[in-house]
Amino acid sequence: MKKLIKNEELCTACGTCEQVCSETYFKEENREKASLRVEKEVDVVKLTTCSQCGECIELCPVEALYKDKNGVVRINKQECVGCFSCVGFCPEGAMFYHVEHIEPLKCIACGMCVKECPEGALSIEK
Repeated sequence: MKKLIKNEELCTACGTCEQVCSETYFKEENREKASLRVEKEVDVVKLTTCSQCGECIELCPVEALYKDKNGVVRINKQECVGCFSCVGFCPEGAMFYHVEHIEPLKCIACGMCVKECPEGALSIEK
């Protein structure tokens, strides 16, 4: 299964990963549209990203969520009705909502953030 691996001890909360993610998928620098989140409180950094556990798949009332051949949870945008049940249900808090989009946002382990992370805090596991 392909997934994004995080090392919060290496992360400095620079936000590069969020910026790269939003630019890659939405062609704009808007960290609220990133499919991962970085939070820093005092000296503790928290990286939130999808582990591809798939628990959201069973919850989707229209079966818009599925795992692809690499084990990555994907959203079929033609099927998604924007109920956002998956956003509220995600055990990791890794399904995100943005007011400009009917479907939720989530990491698909594309690796663009990995390439740009200056601290090496992210990697892809296959």
